[in-house]
Order: sequence, then structure tokens, then C-alpha cells
Amino acid sequence: MLECQKDKFSLPENVSYLNCAYFSPLLKQVEKIGYKAISQKKLPYQIKIDHFFEPVAELKQLFARLIDVDNYEQIALIPGVSYGISNVAKNIQLSAGENIVVVEEQFPSNVYPWLKKAHDTGAQIKTIQPTNMPSKRGKTWNDNMLDAIDSKTKVVALPHVHWADGTLFDLKAIRNQCDKYGSYLIIDGSQSVGALPFSVQDIRPDALICAGYKWLMGPYSLGLAYYNEKFDHGDPIEECWINKLESEDFQNLANYQEVYKPHAARYNVSESSNFILVPMLAAAIKQILAWTPKAIQEYCQMISSDAIHELIEHGCQIEEKTYRSNHLFGIRLSTDFDLESIKKSMAENNVYVSFRGNAIRVAPHVYNRQIDFAKLVQCIKQ
Repeated sequence: MLECQKDKFSLPENVSYLNCAYFSPLLKQVEKIGYKAISQKKLPYQIKIDHFFEPVAELKQLFARLIDVDNYEQIALIPGVSYGISNVAKNIQLSAGENIVVVEEQFPSNVYPWLKKAHDTGAQIKTIQPTNMPSKRGKTWNDNMLDAIDSKTKVVALPHVHWADGTLFDLKAIRNQCDKYGSYLIIDGSQSVGALPFSVQDIRPDALICAGYKWLMGPYSLGLAYYNEKFDHGDPIEECWINKLESEDFQNLANYQEVYKPHAARYNVSESSNFILVPMLAAAIKQILAWTPKAIQEYCQMISSDAIHELIEHGCQIEEKTYRSNHLFGIRLSTDFDLESIKKSMAENNVYVSFRGNAIRVAPHVYNRQIDFAKLVQCIKQ
């Protein structure tokens, strides 16, 4: 079992930061790497051709290990989730009468590209809602998802863990349902990958898109995407010189190439060699691999279980364990609670969470302790 890792971060002792789903704090070692990387630009003659390519390859290899991918060349560097999803949407043929299945209140980065695709093609967006009943909410939502996938479903686009309340979706069952109808499965892993075990081998998504600044614990504006072989010969949303074959030969870059590098490299964002962000994200993922997502889940469960039980006893609604993650979950309050008073109490006691929709979103990590949850409970019970 992991022990508390707060010493690896710069978080003050009096701060209970239960909000990794908003931004992760930087590890001290990642912060140091960032400062060192910034300093490279003062001596630009020391930046060699290999620096454009080798750190990027290492980062892809690390992410491939994290998500259980054999070929790291199926990984692309992206600036954000909407960019990664837009590459997917551009390369899926849709027609009127077909549908795209999403879940209610899905994060907009995995919605807006599909809304545009539906508008351009005449396809339909099917938004799947949970039940209004507090009991069995997660199970019903998952059942509704499976029922919604039919012969007209071309794309199922959803998260592994819902960003607002932590509802866990059964991706294996959804993948099997997609297989029945030949549907694409597109996953936004931003609120799960890094803290929750994810295996591409088991779930078989067609694409997995992840922001880097949440559970991957990296800097803002750099993310990672996995694209399977269906996208090996697709058209990227931008034409970038470094994604072309033989781009390592700087002397002959004006011998323009039509051929892309193999697999997902064509989807890399321009200036993917980012000399500051790439080594920072690589260092963060190395630490995650050392901890392991499985151990992160177990640690988060250990420090939160007593508080969850106490909150349920106090009248709060929290999803049953089968259909929620340990690193991100929602607390729903009845009308008996004064939400503004709770917010005020949390601010006074340096307890940081997010308020998303009608849920208090709690997102712990290995820098938290049971005392952080005790403070959270006290703020709500007051």
C-alpha cells in the first residue's frame, strides 16, 4: 500500500487540496525539470536535431506503457482534448440517419467536434441520461448507454469517468455492444488515465484522448492521444513539416514530402518537440508508472472510505462503489443542506473541491490524507 506522498509536492500543510480533477499540482521534480528546460533557450546553439525527436519518442513510449499499447507509434502529442477528438471526427464517415452517442453533461471537448460533424453530415446526436432516482443511478446510466447503441450508431464518444460526479462507465461492456454494430468507441480519458488502470488491450478503444494536466500530472497545453490502425492513413487537421517522412533531415526539408510518418505521427500537433512541456510530462508519467494507477486507486479508497460512510449516514448521496472511481466522486446534497454555507466553510478551512452541476466533486490523490477528508466532512456537516 502506498503511503502519503505529499513530501513530493509543494502543497502547504494547512491546505486540503481535493481537486486534482481541476488541475494536478506539479511534482517538485517536474517543476525542477521545467525550470531547467526553460533555461535551454538562453543557449540555443546547444539544441541539437536529436532534441526535436528523441524526447518525443520517450514520452510516447512512457504513455504506451501506461495504457498498455504495444506500438508507441500509435501515440500522438496533442495540445488538448478537442484537438485530438477533431482528428478523429475528421476521419470518420457519417451520413444522415446515423447517430453519435454521448452522455449527458459530457465535457464539451468531446461534444463540440461531434456537434459540428452531425451538423455537416445530417447525423443525429443521442444524449444518454441517468435516472432521476438517487439509487442505482450509475447502473441505470450504464444500462441506458448499452440500450442506446443500435444499428444506426456510428460513434460512441464518452469518458471512462464522468468529469462532474465520477460515474464509472463499463467500457468493456460498451465495447462489446459497439462490436455488434461496428461502431467506433472514442474515449476521453482525461479524468481517469493516470489514476485508474486502463488497458487498450482489454477495452480496445478506437481512440483514447487525454489532457496532460490532470491525472497525468503534467503541465497545461500538452496531452496525448492513442489512435488505432483504423486511423493509420487518415487526414490530420493540420499539415506539419515534422510529421512528414524524413523530417529529421533538416538540410533537405525543402524537398517537400507528401508521405507522412507511419501510424499516429501524422496527428502530432505543430511544434510537438516542445522542449519545455515534453520533458515535464515525461517525468510526471515516470512517477505515475512507479506508483501505478492500481496503487493510487487503493490509496484513495483507504483515505476516503470512512468519510464516505459518514457522509452517507449524514444524508448525502454518493454513488455505490461499483459505479464510481476512488479518485473522483460526487457528493449530492438534499435541499436540507445550505450550499453557500458549505462553500464558505471550505474556503475558511482551506478545503479545495469543485462544484459541478448539482454535485460537489471530490478528487483526491496520493498527497492527501484522512485528515483532509475529516475536514471535508466537518465543512459539510456544519
